[in-house]
Amino acid sequence: MAMKFDPATLDLKEVVVDVKSVSKTVKGGRVRKFSALVVVGDENGRVGCGLGKASERPEAVRKGLEDAKKNMVEIARKGTTIPHEVIGEYGAARVLLKPAAEGTGVIAGGKVRSVLDMAGIKNVRTKCLRSNNPTNVVKATFEGLKQLRTVEQVAEIRGKTPAEILN
Repeated sequence: MAMKFDPATLDLKEVVVDVKSVSKTVKGGRVRKFSALVVVGDENGRVGCGLGKASERPEAVRKGLEDAKKNMVEIARKGTTIPHEVIGEYGAARVLLKPAAEGTGVIAGGKVRSVLDMAGIKNVRTKCLRSNNPTNVVKATFEGLKQLRTVEQVAEIRGKTPAEILN
């Protein structure tokens, strides 16, 4: 289950996934602004993503970083992979995440890879379905990771033992 915690106590790494320059046409001409998509994580099961918008690039990245720290969650893992197959959805984007054997590595596109690396997942296969919009793909990956449950968590929810769930 996704659990909240204090990001200030963690040793976080960050990666700027995407920076877009956007413009708005007004009476005096074009007004240019920046939008930055940032992913943070401790590479040990905790990850967050955020979007920052500002008139200058560094300020947009800083705002994205703050937003990502606010949206951090802890994800379920099984060793170096994920416990089960899942499809994360956000907007029109869908991301299929499949567990993989030790030594497979992260088979994923750039945007999905950055989220999985920050989460500390080392062996997984992924496929982007439908949209390839960077923002929606990152958020779909994030939604998929939040859906993950271990056998122990499922057993606790159902009031059974993990052995009963597996049989």
